[in-house]
Amino acid sequence: HRRPVSHRQKEGLMQKVTILCTGKLKEKFYLDAVAEYVKRLNRFCKLEIIELPEEKIEEKNASDAVVKKALEKEGKAILSNVRKGAAIVAMCIEGRQISSDELAQFLADRANSGAGDVAFVIGSSHGLSDEVKKAAALKFSMGRITMPHQLARLVLTEQIYRACTINAGMKYHK
Repeated sequence: HRRPVSHRQKEGLMQKVTILCTGKLKEKFYLDAVAEYVKRLNRFCKLEIIELPEEKIEEKNASDAVVKKALEKEGKAILSNVRKGAAIVAMCIEGRQISSDELAQFLADRANSGAGDVAFVIGSSHGLSDEVKKAAALKFSMGRITMPHQLARLVLTEQIYRACTINAGMKYHK
C-alpha cells in the first residue's frame, strides 16, 4: 500500500532524519553495515548521524545518583543537538514496540505535515535521561531484549531504510 508523496518531497525538499547516538561505532562490520544503509537512504531522506561522547563513570558499581548525573549531562548534549522543530524519537526499552509499517506511517505523517524532521536518539549503556524521554514525540522500543548500542544503531538504520522503501512502494519490505 503506497503512501502519498508530500509536496515537500516532490519539490526536492527531502525529509531530514538525524540519528543522535551516545558513543561511537567501533567494530568495522558495524561501520560497514551502517554505511551501506546510509548510502541507500540518500535517495529517500537527508540522513545525518551525530555521535556524542558518553559520560565516563569511573565506579564499577556507581550509585543511582552518579548514573543519573551522567545521564543528565548526556541528555543536555542530546537536546542541544536536536534540530529545531524535529520530532524526537527516544529509543528506550520502556517505549512502545511498533511495526515497520507503523514506523513508515510515522515518518510519512511527519513528512506530510510540513514539519518532517525526525531525530532518533540512542542513549548510552545506561539509557536516556528523563528530560530526553519527556521531550520525545515517540518512545520506541526494539523489544525487551538487551543488545549492544552499536547493534541497536544498525537495526535502527535498517528500519528507517525499510520504512522509506515501504513509503516509496518498493518491494524491499516483505
